[in-house]
Amino acid sequence: MTLPAATALQRSDALLARRAPVAKIVALALFTTAALFTRDVAALGFALVVTFAVAPLFGITPWGLLRRGWPALLGAATVVLSLALFAADRSGTVLVDFGPVVITTTVLGNALSLALRLLAIALPSILVFSTTDPTDLADSLIQHARVSPRFAIGALAAFRLVGLLGAEWQTIAMARRARGIDAGRNPLRWLRLFASTAFGLLVGAIRRGTRLAVAMDARGFDSGLPRSVARPMPWRIADWLLVAAGALLALAIQLIAHR
Repeated sequence: MTLPAATALQRSDALLARRAPVAKIVALALFTTAALFTRDVAALGFALVVTFAVAPLFGITPWGLLRRGWPALLGAATVVLSLALFAADRSGTVLVDFGPVVITTTVLGNALSLALRLLAIALPSILVFSTTDPTDLADSLIQHARVSPRFAIGALAAFRLVGLLGAEWQTIAMARRARGIDAGRNPLRWLRLFASTAFGLLVGAIRRGTRLAVAMDARGFDSGLPRSVARPMPWRIADWLLVAAGALLALAIQLIAHR
């Protein structure tokens, strides 16, 4: 029983990858919010085309983005399959009639809309966060978003520790296999081992989080005193342009949806 390790951070000096993290997050929020509030297939398709077109500007190839976003692709396929089998509204022209599977134009339209919406939200998010250094994110939150250093450093710690989950899962699985505990080809045993391993991972994460919180308080993160910034991060004109581009693309998505 294995769990894929967390995707490594894509270090890149590409044009958009080196923009301020807050600028990238604001542009992402505008773009994905527009995709969230539309079900128009053409508008969502436009959002995906834009995502793949700008991927090289983040230092990631379109194929690399697809490889990183395989959970989103799996989720989209699951949405299409579940609607094809269990959709309540089967009005419209019948396209496929094979036993219990009846796919109509309405079912197909709803399935494509929901699947594309999922991808239009997930893939841009992967693009932004996989090219954002956690330390840069914390610095940008403090300097540009004016958030509390306690919150920013907590977010930095969480971002750093997420990458450990996959490695810890592998360690727990290998330790159990060394003791002769293996699911083999038994799916029920696999589920039991999966649940127990996930519980052990959760307990370890809680313990680590508790120790981290105590260490942060011991270093004065809860004192309320103003803290200096070790690495000043200027907000440049290119960051404003990125936010403006996110707003314009969000507007374009809504215009296409209401054409």
